[in-house]
Amino acid sequence: MPVHAANLACMIRPQQKPATHDLQETLQRAVALHQSGRLAEAEDLYRTVLAAAPDNFDALHLCGVLKHQRGQSAEALGLIARALATNSRSAAALSNHGIVLSALDRLDDAVASYDKAIAANPDYAEAFNNRGNALGVLRRLDDAIASYDRALALRPQYLEAQINRANCLRLLRRNEEALAAYNKALVLAPGDAELFNHRGGTLRDLQRPAEAIASFDRAIALRPNYAEALIGRGNAMLELQRNADALADFDRAIAIKPDFAEAYSNRGNVLRELNRREEALVSFARAIELKPAYDGSYNNRGNVLLDLNRHAEALADYDRALTLKPDNTDALVNRSNALGNLGRFAEAVESCERAIALKPDLAEAHWNKALTCLLLGDFERGWPAYEWRWRRSTETGRRDFSQPLWLGEQPLRGKTILLHAEQGFGDAIQFVRYVPIVAAQGARVILEVPDDLKPMLTGFASVSALVSRDESLPAFDAHCPLLSLPLAFKTTPATIPAPVPYLHAPPERIAAWRERLPPKGGLRVGLAWSGKPTHKNDHNRTVALSHLAPLLSQEGCEFICLQKEFRDADRPLLATLPQLCCPGEAFADFADTAAVMASLDLVITVDTAIAHLAGALGKPVWILLSHVIDWRWLLEREDSPWYPTARLFRQPAGGGWDSVIIRTQQALAALAQAARPAG
Repeated sequence: MPVHAANLACMIRPQQKPATHDLQETLQRAVALHQSGRLAEAEDLYRTVLAAAPDNFDALHLCGVLKHQRGQSAEALGLIARALATNSRSAAALSNHGIVLSALDRLDDAVASYDKAIAANPDYAEAFNNRGNALGVLRRLDDAIASYDRALALRPQYLEAQINRANCLRLLRRNEEALAAYNKALVLAPGDAELFNHRGGTLRDLQRPAEAIASFDRAIALRPNYAEALIGRGNAMLELQRNADALADFDRAIAIKPDFAEAYSNRGNVLRELNRREEALVSFARAIELKPAYDGSYNNRGNVLLDLNRHAEALADYDRALTLKPDNTDALVNRSNALGNLGRFAEAVESCERAIALKPDLAEAHWNKALTCLLLGDFERGWPAYEWRWRRSTETGRRDFSQPLWLGEQPLRGKTILLHAEQGFGDAIQFVRYVPIVAAQGARVILEVPDDLKPMLTGFASVSALVSRDESLPAFDAHCPLLSLPLAFKTTPATIPAPVPYLHAPPERIAAWRERLPPKGGLRVGLAWSGKPTHKNDHNRTVALSHLAPLLSQEGCEFICLQKEFRDADRPLLATLPQLCCPGEAFADFADTAAVMASLDLVITVDTAIAHLAGALGKPVWILLSHVIDWRWLLEREDSPWYPTARLFRQPAGGGWDSVIIRTQQALAALAQAARPAG
């Protein structure tokens, strides 16, 4: 973040008596011209003075200031150095010497010059501000803030120092303090559009996007063509999932500033969110064309290529981003995803570790490392790193209870513990298996689950109280999210508790659905080919209904659809499939789904909650898996230690469902043949 402009002490009245009255008059005329911005005429007069008096301090100093203002900093440095040779205690000259040294990237020398200026004049607020600027560029941000604090102590209404201090605080991610500093600056300059823009960015950093939008709106009201504020506003809209508004802001920024590479890059991000991925690639390509050295565009384009399963191309983009900016931790984390999808798992972990070395509190890096370690079966490293999920910016399920988090260290005998679901339905179904193990510690267990799971879990073993998320909680002594229980019990692949079935459909629901389903006329197979469209990995875990034609034509089988919802693209085909019974629209909750499963011989499903429910019920289940692998299915195996009745059908490395469906159909044909009555 750039610091506010340094303060040149360039309008100093001559302090030494010139050799003659004429030289004094000439110097005064030069200063007047300098002050009015007529720099060329002022320089001529300074040169006239120096021709007659080469060691004249004021002419040397002010001509040096003028040269710096004209972009001739090397000449400026020589002139001011000559001035200091005649008067080494001039605080103004020492400060200006520091400014010129900073412009020449001699930042340590600049700080030393500012220190001399302050020694000469301890009340010199501008020198403290300028010193802070140099320290900020040196990334000595805490020292910079201390210098700005000294400037503000000397001059509380010092706007530039207040702004620079706020910028440094934001760089240190001390965002609450930064926000307070911007607010103080706005008291001094309530019509400063740039301040409102920076304030909006800080509110975004604080994950307060609605307030950020209000601040960006103030900036835009003050400066209607403020493209940077429109970009900030668009990003805040994106965070609020107001994607159409975000796209409009980015388009407006581009209309104002057609060569704005960052606007095209951010526009690509919102197009990605809108699943308009090919358009996103075009937008990123334009950003790169405009600014080839912009690492962010390569990183963002890599994300879209990753969505499109073009993993090698994505990796190349991440590597390009890192060539341009080796400390781009976002690119390192995203690179780990590409490497994982290419099967280069050790490199994926190493990429996360590089990001963590640069930014130890980067939750996404720890999270990605956790997922890769768990996928590899390295649970010893995976479960502890998985706890970083709570610090991810996208995490919305964190519970801030006053009671302590239990992770296995303290005894539970005689205590009441709340175990609570935190992610999707499938995760809750998978990890409620730990509830009896917790109860065996001598604890009274309160189990909190989503509404749709509560009927399914009524009467679940070892649960003293079952509540849904919107109900009041009984008193408890400690709590633990369900997905932290493997860490608490130090689960390894060999010690996964898998006593199936550990869930059971309510008997009355089974009886009711037995009456509603058509008479059984063959091998009865449940099907689920798509999950929630809003799932971030939906494009990898959903199969078009048309792809299932080989399965649905299998003789000796009848099919029951286990989905409640259907994609618009599938509905016309459903009407042409009389062999597929679709009772799901009558499902009230998962207890109905489980009751229908009770009458099935087999479930075939993509990776959704249906797979977990079938596995928990001990029902034979064939799970169709993308080549983009979820950690819980581990690597290169056709079985699952989580669900003994599961069989896994995986996509090949390049993706595609055709080979998966063919292998599944062949296995189904064999099963149907074996189920036929003899003779």
